[in-house]
Amino acid sequence: MKPGLSLRVSQHLTLTPQLQQSIRLLQLSTLELAQEIEQMLDENPFLERMSDEAPREEFGLDSADTPAQADDYSADEVLFSAATGSSAETPPDADTPGSAADEPDWGGDGCVEMAPSDAEWGGDAPASQHNDAEGDGIEATELAHSEESLAAFLHRQALALRLSEIDRAALYFLIESLNDDGYLEDSLEELASALAGQQNPEQIEELVHRFTVAQRLLQSLEPVGVGARNLAECLTLQLNALAREREPAADPQTVQTALRICQQPLQMLARRDLRRLTQVCGDSQEGTRAAMALIARLEPHPGRRFANVQRNVIVPDVIVRKAGRANGRDGRQHFIVQINPDVLPRLRVHDIYAGALRGHKGGAGHQGMQQRLQEARWFIKNIQQRFDTILRVSRAIVERQKNFFTHGELAMRPLVLRDIADELGLHESTISRVTTAKYMATPIGTYELKYFFGSGLGTETGGNASSTAVRALIRQFVAAESQAKPLSDSQLADLLKEQGIECARRTVAKYREALKIAPANLRRTL
Repeated sequence: MKPGLSLRVSQHLTLTPQLQQSIRLLQLSTLELAQEIEQMLDENPFLERMSDEAPREEFGLDSADTPAQADDYSADEVLFSAATGSSAETPPDADTPGSAADEPDWGGDGCVEMAPSDAEWGGDAPASQHNDAEGDGIEATELAHSEESLAAFLHRQALALRLSEIDRAALYFLIESLNDDGYLEDSLEELASALAGQQNPEQIEELVHRFTVAQRLLQSLEPVGVGARNLAECLTLQLNALAREREPAADPQTVQTALRICQQPLQMLARRDLRRLTQVCGDSQEGTRAAMALIARLEPHPGRRFANVQRNVIVPDVIVRKAGRANGRDGRQHFIVQINPDVLPRLRVHDIYAGALRGHKGGAGHQGMQQRLQEARWFIKNIQQRFDTILRVSRAIVERQKNFFTHGELAMRPLVLRDIADELGLHESTISRVTTAKYMATPIGTYELKYFFGSGLGTETGGNASSTAVRALIRQFVAAESQAKPLSDSQLADLLKEQGIECARRTVAKYREALKIAPANLRRTL
């Protein structure tokens, strides 16, 4: 076979670094984007954040990076040192600069002049004022941190107990081992083995004895039920407290029956198996019914009121508000859609560094610094494009779902990603990235953008009904049902059919489970 040369023409798609970064920024949530911006600000000297304290005319030369604070010792390390009587010196973390990675080609043309995109972006967004002049402004996160935790509440009660140093250390260790609900997830043997090690059985036995005494002390503290190892023990502790206090609302016979119920497998209580519980408890149906009602009033999570609610805080990306009254021509309410100014980053290219680079063309390392400058420009442009795309998609969603913002869930229309993609000329994957982990604040609540999309179910008139509207109807039917005779899935399907919506029983069951509604046998009131 003779060697030869051949020419072939082909086409293939290549994603440039700019496009890869644009796609990656589009799918990030608000928190992840803030972390990405902080990382880019640390790595790229040509990128800076605008601030009202450092005007552009003064160039902000006196602003410097705040040094990182020293790491604090955790409570677990202090506890371990107090319990074992030993101390360990932790070496400070050494920040070693990483080696320079291969820089992607950002398509720079070698120009270091100030481009139009070098101007600050997000300048119209007002800076969030975290400190008031009067000092009266308090954020929700600060209020959440100011609340007392379960461990601190228990430690404060333990100070009033007259204990030896060893028993106080054991009680401290158990308090720190509680989970957020106030339960001891690990057994006393596991806690002792973790503290003493597997090679010392005598010390493990001694620690188990100390922990047993400390657990009794822990279970005598408030809230009642704390320090239990399982749900049955937690309920038993609360019932015993009711029996000791002799409250008028708790009949002694009812409390004893409730204690016998807690000794049985809790699956029977969850299924509300009145007949079997009456047999095993040896009481009448009325007495068993009263005992089950008493158990239902107990607290299965003693640490619930100490839980930190900061994790539920959601910062919306888009804000929707009504634009005055409905228009007189079409009688429809109009809405204004805008990006939340609190999530808009205020970035710009550092003009001092860019000007210095412009005045030293051809110097050593000029090409690498020019790539960094081009990278900063593309980063600002991609962030601006990200928020522009989110705003376009949000406006299209609001236009399609105007009835929802006016009348609620029952007016939700069927909507799929392809509808918005065809309207805006984008790909479905782009719409999926935009609607993931992005939230919209509306006059009736805050929702994820994906919430407004849903499949359609056929109706008798030949139209489609949104699955969100169907779930809202199921929720209304269940809320209005008789507690003595709750509606089954088949009956819910029949009610939907009367509304003109064709929905199978299995689909109703799937929607009911998605709404976290129990089956009919568990919703029945005793």
